[in-house]
Amino acid sequence: MNQPNGSGFSGGRRLIVVGSGIAGLYAALLASEAGADVVLLTKAALADSNTYYAQGGISAVLEEPAPGDTVAAHIADTLKAGGGHCKPDAVRVLCTEARRDIAGLERFGVRFDMDDDGDPALGLEAAHSAPRILHAGGDATGAGIANALICAVLAAQASGKIRLLGHARTTALMQSDGQVTGVEYLHDGQQKSMQADAVLLATGGAGQLFTQTTNPSVATADGLALAWRAGAAVADLEFFQFHPTCMVRTAEAAESEGNQDPLLISEAVRGEGAVLVDARGHRFMPDYHADAELAPRDVVSRCIALHLAALGDPNGHVYLDARVIEDARGAGFLAKRFPTITRRTGEAGVDWTRDLVPVAPAAHYWMGGISTDLHGRTTVPGLYAAGEVACTGVQGANRLASNSLLEGLVFGRRAVEAVLSDTTAGTVTMPGWEFDRVPAPGPIETSYAKPGPFSRAALRRLMTAKAGVLRTGAQLREAGAALGAWAAVVRPESVPDVEDPREHEDANLLLAAQLLVHAARERRTSLGAHYRGDGMPEAHAAGAEAVEAEAVTDIDMRYTMSRKASLVHD
Repeated sequence: MNQPNGSGFSGGRRLIVVGSGIAGLYAALLASEAGADVVLLTKAALADSNTYYAQGGISAVLEEPAPGDTVAAHIADTLKAGGGHCKPDAVRVLCTEARRDIAGLERFGVRFDMDDDGDPALGLEAAHSAPRILHAGGDATGAGIANALICAVLAAQASGKIRLLGHARTTALMQSDGQVTGVEYLHDGQQKSMQADAVLLATGGAGQLFTQTTNPSVATADGLALAWRAGAAVADLEFFQFHPTCMVRTAEAAESEGNQDPLLISEAVRGEGAVLVDARGHRFMPDYHADAELAPRDVVSRCIALHLAALGDPNGHVYLDARVIEDARGAGFLAKRFPTITRRTGEAGVDWTRDLVPVAPAAHYWMGGISTDLHGRTTVPGLYAAGEVACTGVQGANRLASNSLLEGLVFGRRAVEAVLSDTTAGTVTMPGWEFDRVPAPGPIETSYAKPGPFSRAALRRLMTAKAGVLRTGAQLREAGAALGAWAAVVRPESVPDVEDPREHEDANLLLAAQLLVHAARERRTSLGAHYRGDGMPEAHAAGAEAVEAEAVTDIDMRYTMSRKASLVHD
């Protein structure tokens, strides 16, 4: 694998990487190899990331792909899943350069699963036209990749190549003359700061916006809020992907402030043949979509929500029947193919070889984020972003399964290459209309009931009910009014003047919620993961493809938002 040279960091120039998922770890390792003075900040432990929880795998067309598979097919699948909203150049980069960064992972100690012939064991997942999914440790791919990269980072720390600061929560980006010059952070109960020549945000997503999520508790929109407050443009925030099959927890756990330890039932389980049934035992997905359980995940999530609404139980759940896999493939197959899910469901009291698994859609992945070019540059000089926190345009309106880890790799590397070559930490101009061109929001609409006091649990309930899988204009207006009432007190557009890390997270989540709801209100037609139930009442999932086709006419409505308008009353 070709590595970036170190010419851009002559004289010991410093790169601060914020976040320890796949994008942050990989970027930090590459930059340190190139001679950079690298500081890696993570607000919790190194393993606390969405990457660690990823089960399904990582997509790539290798030098020796599955029969009939091509890079062009991977590009086509990604564009199709994205609902016509992807940036083709970004998709082309992702799919073409995938094999290069798979080799990079292997160089840092990642070992992918092999078949009986010693070749990569390639799996098939929803909306992929051929098997191209690599796994490491079966259904523990994220953990396998994260563990290998963490070991490499710790080794680099021991040799003095990387400085690691764990449990350090970045609270603000320092700026001088419009350029990012470092970070402020909380560490050991004290507010500290650190200068840098460039900052790379790799902070992940924001699943904690919703009651049910596959994300760990650290996913609180920190990077998005940091960038927004620094003046960076953000885009596509209306597109939040809900994974169709997250194991339903008890009501007590769902209301818990911690909301930790999610249990995603990987898409690969449906790829192996598991089906969805309702409480009556009826397999309902064929009634809604020709691809049934293997339809794109936004369609599956929407079908579940629509089916539950049709049954009069919109807040209920359906069931995943994996027993059919065990029956077809033989006793012990599930435990061998999905050891982590087998253990975790067992710990929850479900033997999925004999029992149905209760599941419901859960907030999984944010397609939108900080606007970047193809090299991770944001609209603010000196600030870069990669991974889920960034919006490269690769994911479009709906992320193709197993493209998230790949995006973190490819664009994490490209961001490092840009940092190394940008002698003046240049910026990029994003096309589109800006947030301050949206009509200024008016007073809080008094026709809606005033919300109670702000709390994280109340925010998650509001977002789930009003801005989740199914949305309407009225629901979004009500959400905007409630968020505005809370924001008038919490003031999320400013950095909280407190040392309590949780208050910083709460402000970040509230700001992210406002940005998401605003974007969802502006896009009045359905597209991908953004489904507006109003205006298309006949949009039963049986007509999902027609709805998608109609919505594609709206793709020119992509826009970027920058911090030029108050969000207090939005």
